[in-house]
Amino acid sequence: MTTSQNPVYATAYWTTAREHGELRTQELQAPGPGEALVRALYSGISKGTEMVVHKGAVPPRVAEEMRAPHQEGNFPGPVKFGYLSVGVVEEGPEDWKGQRVFCLTPHQDRYVVPVTELTRITDAVPSRRAVLTGTVETAVNALWEAGPRLGDRVAVVGAGLVGGMVATLLRTFPLARLQLVDLDPGRKHFADTLGVDFTHPDEALADCDIVFHCSASQEGLERSLQLVGDEGAVIEMSWYANREVTLPLGEDFHARRLSIRASQVGVVARARRHRRTNADRLNLAVSLLEDPVFDVFLTGSSPFEELPDVVQGLAHGTLDALCHVIEYPDKD
Repeated sequence: MTTSQNPVYATAYWTTAREHGELRTQELQAPGPGEALVRALYSGISKGTEMVVHKGAVPPRVAEEMRAPHQEGNFPGPVKFGYLSVGVVEEGPEDWKGQRVFCLTPHQDRYVVPVTELTRITDAVPSRRAVLTGTVETAVNALWEAGPRLGDRVAVVGAGLVGGMVATLLRTFPLARLQLVDLDPGRKHFADTLGVDFTHPDEALADCDIVFHCSASQEGLERSLQLVGDEGAVIEMSWYANREVTLPLGEDFHARRLSIRASQVGVVARARRHRRTNADRLNLAVSLLEDPVFDVFLTGSSPFEELPDVVQGLAHGTLDALCHVIEYPDKD
């Protein structure tokens, strides 16, 4: 993009090799008709998926399906990946200028996208909290997939970012029982903040109508199959990337006629696909974020220039987070 003949540059985070990332500059193209220039305020790190990309663990067979909406480059790298960005429109159509927006775009301080790719953030949602829009969208899709009903008994296995989101949305449903299940006893305080019953996997109650599995572990999926009732469904929300998972299918799965259904946010769940668009789902997610309880998911922040070190810390376990927020220099 040029101003008075001078090029305008943006800075973005790239995964340049396995377990290595860096900030790179690139020239921006001027926004055309129907496009907007967005200045980033905050972005969020989707720890599970972004760590898979950081480690170069995206299976080649699904590399195209797992591309982020505004990704540049290809797996394993160099690749510009990410999808939890909040910013303000600086240039574009008149009715968009000055609007705070969410966009499924990588970590970058300024970017140009079609306005159809932007979701307006309501006044009741703080910009920092709005980075959770994409994760709430994932949880909404899973609930549409599962279709919980009045009086259901539900377990959510895995009290991380995604599992916590699912439990947060379910806590207002008229369920007979809802348990958030995790090995880490430290997650109890997190569950208490959400107002959800917390339990260790060994003490979780069985005969569930629905189990949402979000732990990304073989053991968690095995326990989910034990917790769901006869002919019930486990909604699988974990992405194992290139890890192999072995299950005792000769036990509960076969004998009790269970099913495992994948929930993946790339498309709207089948039960709503003919009546809801991706944009509808994102707008719903933003409206749900008016609830301040979601602030508990924002567990740390760092300036944009420290992003390569932050990703390394998350990958190596020296930094623990549900959603780590990246702050941009010109944030409001």
